[in-house]
Amino acid sequence: MAAVFTEANFEAEVLQSEKLSVVDFWAPWCGPCRMFAPTFEAVSEQYPNVVFAKLNTEDQQELAASFNIRSIPTLMVFREQVIIFTQAGMLPKAGFEQVVQKSLEVDMVKVHAEIAAQEKQP
Repeated sequence: MAAVFTEANFEAEVLQSEKLSVVDFWAPWCGPCRMFAPTFEAVSEQYPNVVFAKLNTEDQQELAASFNIRSIPTLMVFREQVIIFTQAGMLPKAGFEQVVQKSLEVDMVKVHAEIAAQEKQP
C-alpha cells in the first residue's frame, strides 16, 4: 500500500531514509496518473521493504516545484539521499518492476564515490 507524502513527512520518510523510496508525483485530474495508479499499487505489493509513496502535485505544489516536476505522472526513485532514477510518463508494469529491481541492485558505495568526486571538481 502506497503512503501519501506531504511537505511535513517527505524529508523524514524519503530524503533522510536509507530505504529505497519510489515516489509517484501525480494529480487527481491527470488521466495517465489514474491509469498508472493500479500498476503502482500492484508493484508496491511485491516489494514490502521498499517505500512506495504518492505525492499529489496539486496539494504539494512547493514540494513538486522543488523537484522541478514539469509533467505528470513523474516517478522518482530515492536511495540513501540520492535520486537514482527519474522519468516522466507512465511505465508498463514489467518496465516499472524492472526499475524497482535495478534500483535495489545499484552499488550505492560507487554512487556516493562518484558524487564526492564531482563535488571536488572546480
